[in-house]
Amino acid sequence: MAEGLLGGILGSEGEKPEVEAPEALAGAEAFAAAVAARLSSSDPEVARDTSAFLKKQTQILDTQNRHLEDEHALRVAHLRNQLSEESIRRFGLRLRIGFQLFLVLVATVIGLGVAVMIRDAFASRSVVIDSFDVSPGLAAQALDGRIVAAAVHDRLTQLQSATRISAQKREISDAWTNEISIDVPETGLNFGQIERVLKTRFGHDQHISGTLVKTGSEGLTLTVRGTDVLPRTFTDSKGDFNALVTQAAEYVYGESQPGLFVHYLANDAGRYQDTIAFAKSHLARASADDKPLLLNYWANALNGLGGGILNAQSLPLYEEAVRIKPDYWIGWGNIINTLDSLGDEEGAIRTSLQMMKVAGGRPGKALEQDYGTYDLKVYNLQTYRAALLAEISATGGVTAIWAEEGLLVALADVQLHEIDTARMRVATTSWDPESHFDAMAVANTQALIDQDIGDLRAAAKSWDDFATLWSDPGIAFNTPSTICWAAPTYEKAAQPAKADAALAAPLKVVGISTYVDCYRFKGDVLELRGDWAGAQEWYAKAVKLAPSMPSGYYSWGLALLKHGDLQGATEKFRLANQKGPNWADPLKAWGDVLVKQNNAKDALAKYDEALKYAPNWKQLREARDSAARAKV
Repeated sequence: MAEGLLGGILGSEGEKPEVEAPEALAGAEAFAAAVAARLSSSDPEVARDTSAFLKKQTQILDTQNRHLEDEHALRVAHLRNQLSEESIRRFGLRLRIGFQLFLVLVATVIGLGVAVMIRDAFASRSVVIDSFDVSPGLAAQALDGRIVAAAVHDRLTQLQSATRISAQKREISDAWTNEISIDVPETGLNFGQIERVLKTRFGHDQHISGTLVKTGSEGLTLTVRGTDVLPRTFTDSKGDFNALVTQAAEYVYGESQPGLFVHYLANDAGRYQDTIAFAKSHLARASADDKPLLLNYWANALNGLGGGILNAQSLPLYEEAVRIKPDYWIGWGNIINTLDSLGDEEGAIRTSLQMMKVAGGRPGKALEQDYGTYDLKVYNLQTYRAALLAEISATGGVTAIWAEEGLLVALADVQLHEIDTARMRVATTSWDPESHFDAMAVANTQALIDQDIGDLRAAAKSWDDFATLWSDPGIAFNTPSTICWAAPTYEKAAQPAKADAALAAPLKVVGISTYVDCYRFKGDVLELRGDWAGAQEWYAKAVKLAPSMPSGYYSWGLALLKHGDLQGATEKFRLANQKGPNWADPLKAWGDVLVKQNNAKDALAKYDEALKYAPNWKQLREARDSAARAKV
C-alpha cells in the first residue's frame, strides 16, 4: 500500500493531469506528518530524516507546481499563437484560391471573347470602307484618304437609312473605327486588330477602297473598287466632290446590297427607269435572297411608270419572286393586291388562302397586316383594324399602303358602325391635306359616316369630294371599286346621273369594271328605279364574279327582304354569314328577318352573335333590346 502510494507520488508527473498537483502535495504532507508521528516514538533520528526527506519532496512538488502553472500559461499563449497562425494560413489559402479563380475567370472571359470574335468573323457580312488613295495635289483642299472614305461611308449610311424596308441591312463600317484598345503583350496587337485579322481570314466582309485624283484645273476623278466590286470611275469637270461621292456610294450600295438598292430606287427615290435597268443588269448574278427583291421592285417600277396603273407585266414578276422565295410575304401581298385591282377578287381571296397555308395559318410566319386585302374582302373588320393599330404602334403610323394608317383605321371604324370613334380618329390623326391619298381617305370616311346616319345630302357632297380626288388614275387604281359605293347614295339623293357616272367610272378611269361592289351597287340602283328583274340579274352577277365574297349575297338578301321574300333573304344572309363569319351586318339582317317571322328567340341569338363583331353598333343594340322585350 505504501509502495502504491509512493509510486503515485514519485512517479512521472506527466502521467497525471495538471489539475491533480495540489491533491498530490496535500497527500505528501499528510503522509509525512503521519510517518513522523509514528516513528518519533521509537527512533527520533529516523523521524527527523523522514521529515527532512518529505519536506524536500514537498519543495520539489512546489517547484513542479509553479513550473506547471508557468507552462500552462505558455501553452495557452502558444495555442493562441497557433490559432492566429492558422487563421492567417487559412486567409492566405483563401486569397491564393481567389486569385487562381480570378485568373481562371480572366482566361475564360478572354477565351469567350476570342470565341465570339471567331464566331463574328465567320458571320460577318459588313461593308468596310478602307482609306482611299488621294493624289498629292489635293492636299490644299484638305482631302486625304480618311476624309474621302468617311464621306463615302456617311453617304452609304444615309442611302441605307433612306431605304424604308424591313429586310435586314448590312453593317457599314470603316477600317479604323470600333477598335478596343487592350494590348496583347506577346504580339503587340490589340483586340481590334485581332478582330480585323479574323474577319479578313474567315469573314465575308466587302472591303471598298479607291482613289481620288485631280484632273485639269478644277476637275476630280473618283474611282471605287473592292471585294466583288468591279472598279468604276466617276468624273466631274467642275470638281463637285459631293456629287462624286453620291455616285460612288450609290454604285457601292447597288453592288453590295442590290436588293435594298432596288427598293431605294423604286419606292424611295421614284427612279423607275433606273430601277428597271438595275434589276435587269443584276438579276442573273443576284443571290437567291436578292432576286425576289429585284423582281418585286422591277414590277413596282413598271406600275410607277404607268402613273400607278398596273402594267400587265407586273403580275408575272411578282409571281416569279414568290416562286423563288415562297416565304416572301411582300411578294404575296403584291400578288393579292394586283389581282384585286385587276378585278379578280376571287383570285385575290384564293391567293390569300394559299399564302395563309404557306405561312402555317394565322397567326403564322406572315405578318397580320399582310392579310389586309383578304380581311377587307371577307369583312374581318376587327382583325383588320387590330393589325393596323399594331402596325401604327410599331412604326409610328408611317405606311406605304396608300394613305396615312390612322385614316385607314377610321374607315374600319365606320364599317364597324362606330361613328363617334371614326370621327375622333379622323380628328386626332395627323394627315397631310396636300396628299390626295389622305384627303381621299378622309372624304371616303365622311361619306360613309353620313350614309350611316342617314344624311343623304351630306353624303352626296362627301362623295363629290371623293370622286374629284379619285379621278386621278394613279389614285383610282389603289381603290378602284370604292367609287361605286357612291351610286346608291346619289340615287337616293335624286342624282341619277351621278349614280350612273359612279358605276361607270372604274371602266372609264381604270379600264376594268369587274368588281363585286360595282355589280351589287348597280343592282341596288336598279332596284331603287323599280327594275327588280334587272337588279336581281346584277346581284347574281356579283355572286358569280366572286363566290367567296359575302357582300354580294348580303346586298341581294337586303333587296329580297325589302320585297318581302323572307325565305330567299334568309338563304342569302346565311350564305353571307358563311363566307364572312366575322361580319356583323348579315347577322343583324338575318335577325331582322326572324323578327318579321315573329321568332324573337332566334332573332335574339343572331343579334347576340352579331354583337361579338360590332359591339358598339347602336342600331344593333336597339334591335337586340327590342327582341329581348318581345321574347318576354
